[in-house]
Amino acid sequence: MNVAEVKERSAAIVQEVGRAVVGKDDVLRQVAAAVLAGGHVLFVDNPGLAKTLIARSFARVLGLDFRRIQFTPDLLPGDITGSHILDQKTGQFVLAPGPIFANVVLADEVNRATPKTQSAVLEAMQEMQVSIAGDTRRLPQPFIVLATQNPIEYEGTFPLPEAQLDRFMIRLAVGYPTELEEREILRRRAARRDDEVALDRVTGSEELLAMRQAVEAVIVDEELGAYIVDLVARTRAHPSVYVGASPRGSLALFKLSRAWAAIEGRDYVIPDDVKRFAVAALAHRMILRPEFWTRHASTEAVVQSVLDAAVVPKVS
Repeated sequence: MNVAEVKERSAAIVQEVGRAVVGKDDVLRQVAAAVLAGGHVLFVDNPGLAKTLIARSFARVLGLDFRRIQFTPDLLPGDITGSHILDQKTGQFVLAPGPIFANVVLADEVNRATPKTQSAVLEAMQEMQVSIAGDTRRLPQPFIVLATQNPIEYEGTFPLPEAQLDRFMIRLAVGYPTELEEREILRRRAARRDDEVALDRVTGSEELLAMRQAVEAVIVDEELGAYIVDLVARTRAHPSVYVGASPRGSLALFKLSRAWAAIEGRDYVIPDDVKRFAVAALAHRMILRPEFWTRHASTEAVVQSVLDAAVVPKVS
């Protein structure tokens, strides 16, 4: 598969998911870029804004196995990874895989589970494997975690530790629809006479892996690589920041830029590709100094100020 085919397939994927999710093409394209880059996505937004619908729709359109895990305070690690159970016929313990063994896993309201349970997905997200009582099993490929988090309710929640946040390639907010978009949502619901949207499959697991392989051929100029590193280094030196973005942030920005270039039909990255994902890829990897919390400062604003201050390279 080449870059032109990646562009064509990506457009078809976004268009098909857009039949269920109205007016959010930019968000859908960013999710598509993260999927092509091999990363996981964290949605942080208010309830009822189609976060779950986006995850389920992408799984259906991509032709991938989908599992939804509702995170609650009483959820146990074994409820996610699975456990060994006694086979009555053979008298031996066999592994009963948990819902983590799927191509697309929706971790719904991930911050409602205890830190012990949250940590159960860490190995899966980074190492693409799960260890259960000394038994290590590889996860199916491709493997994508789409997690949601409600930013307005803190009672009974457990903030995600920085180590887990760092494993999400991007953090996105869906946002409210416009009045016209909301009217279109109602019109489509009335027309189909059903809550479910029948979406068509566009790709399969093998084709998605081929698309990812094509993205690997996208060229990143050496000057652009230095630009990415400079942006990340500036987050560490910023006076408002206690902990800056890690090298994993540099890699995320690098991979997202290549994926976006392929979606645009280019086999090379330009500075605008890097700029487009800087906030989504870096803001959740930073910790502000305590004295700036009371000033309503945000990591997103810090990344934007870093973008404004950095010298953009000229790439031929």
